[in-house]
Amino acid sequence: MKKLFTVILLGMLQYASFVAEAQEPTARQPREGRRGGGFGGPIELGPDDKQNYPDPADSIVEERDDIPHGKLELIEYESTTVGTTRKMNVYTPPGYSSEKKYPVLYLLHGIGGDETEWQRFAKPNVLLDNLIADRKAVPMIVVMPNGRAQKNDRAEGNVMASAPAFAVFERDLLDDVIPAIESRYSVHSDREHRALAGLSMGGGQSLNFGLTNLETFAWVGGLSSAPNTKTPEELVPNPEQIKEQLELLWLSCGNQDGLIRISQRLQRYLQENDVPHIWNVDSHGHDPTHWRNNLYHFAQKLFQ
Repeated sequence: MKKLFTVILLGMLQYASFVAEAQEPTARQPREGRRGGGFGGPIELGPDDKQNYPDPADSIVEERDDIPHGKLELIEYESTTVGTTRKMNVYTPPGYSSEKKYPVLYLLHGIGGDETEWQRFAKPNVLLDNLIADRKAVPMIVVMPNGRAQKNDRAEGNVMASAPAFAVFERDLLDDVIPAIESRYSVHSDREHRALAGLSMGGGQSLNFGLTNLETFAWVGGLSSAPNTKTPEELVPNPEQIKEQLELLWLSCGNQDGLIRISQRLQRYLQENDVPHIWNVDSHGHDPTHWRNNLYHFAQKLFQ
């Protein structure tokens, strides 16, 4: 109970930070040398803030009739953290068999979304079907849970007020979601076969949970990470440990996204401490095109 209270308190502090940073454009005008940033505030780009992976064609999320298709299903699980039955979407790859073991990618949504958001924004099932058919990605299971760990987990009303529940989700993910997946599907249960990534608020969650639970995850991605992201020193207190244990750390953001400084802050810290990572800054904003495109590239790196 004491641990859960601490998590809730941290979530409330992150909520205050999220609101403050999201409202920053109304508090001050862009300084000279910066570009107007829209959501999140002014933007200042450095020499490292460049696109390292080209934008793929829109066809990456177009269904193809000439390839095998996986299965997308909405399942329920019992959450001891929240004390209720919760839902999540699960993609199983073409030819899924209980006689094989599969790696798992856990994908987390943004503050205004739920377990359906990734599917609406990026069609991970279609994207993975195509990548697997083209031998660009290994067959994997993709889990899209609801990162709002509270009894009413719908994205309704003042969604910002539910920000503390996104911090509570760490316990739901570790104690309830992962065990539910591993009891229901034929998956590897070691860290080397678990990846965690997310967009916006989910990007912050992925960095917060993934980098501080290296015994659970070896592949971590933050796409357009939001102000709920912890400081670099909190995320990576021991750079040498990260170097030894992490298989991949992917950071991305659009150069039109006013929240880019959140990712820049971590990227600069990683660079200063010689921590291997990928940093991809494309020409998009805080939008589905960025998330879709970077999921496309990120998925090809996983479990290789």
